Amino acid sequence: MGVLDGKAAIVTGSARGIGRATAELLAENGARVLINDLDGDVAEETSGEIAGETVAFAGDLTKEGVADELVSTAVEAFGQLDIVVNNAGYTWDGPVHKMSDEQFQAMLDIHNVVPFRVLRAAAPHLREPAKKEREEGREVFRKVVNVSSVSGTMGNAGQANYSSGKSGVVGLTKTLAKEWGQFKINVNAVAFGFIETRLTASKEESNTMEIGGKEIQLGIPDQLRQMGSMLIPIGRPGTPEEAAGGVFFLCSPWSNFVHGQVLNVTGGQFTGMTT
Repeated sequence: MGVLDGKAAIVTGSARGIGRATAELLAENGARVLINDLDGDVAEETSGEIAGETVAFAGDLTKEGVADELVSTAVEAFGQLDIVVNNAGYTWDGPVHKMSDEQFQAMLDIHNVVPFRVLRAAAPHLREPAKKEREEGREVFRKVVNVSSVSGTMGNAGQANYSSGKSGVVGLTKTLAKEWGQFKINVNAVAFGFIETRLTASKEESNTMEIGGKEIQLGIPDQLRQMGSMLIPIGRPGTPEEAAGGVFFLCSPWSNFVHGQVLNVTGGQFTGMTT
């Protein structure tokens, strides 16, 4: 028996890194999980490798209507929706004085607008069953976990765009917690610190991703990577599996009275990477 038996979950950006580790952990504990990635082949491969019932959905969530398709795919596959983890994202760093409008807007779109659209599409599938349960005098908790960052809560040099998007996630989370608490939908966020993923790997020419035909440089300079470890009381970056643990807690029955919170998963780091 798993603590999430009978639950159906969406985890965006779940073919790699923290998203994949989260999807694996939810599936291990009984949830049926939708795996999402820009790359359809990677999404299908991950879906096939994760034990348990999964379905893959490929698509650019920043495009109009795709968030609605994502939710519809999950509901059609599983017949219900109980957990939404808004994890999809990437970084496109640069100092403000050199940042283009496109570069700034791209981070708002993926980190702030996409979670809004996903949750708007998910709303009927989360709220309507809850209304019936309330009439019957039953409490059934559903979960929303939005992924933020210490860059969003504390700021970070070179990430005005990313920090703004991740800060917006906090406002969205706290507002929805007020709107949806009556339906027993726990809405919380996690703010990750330095987690070892391709976004925090060394800034090398090969560490890139393609978005809308544009190649985006990922990673951070080695000097900042070394400084990051010194700022973390635990003494090292976290792993995707450790990051997923924080998300899992907020998806689990143990978080039923945790609501409208931002859980810092940072190894004790409560600053930006360079402060």
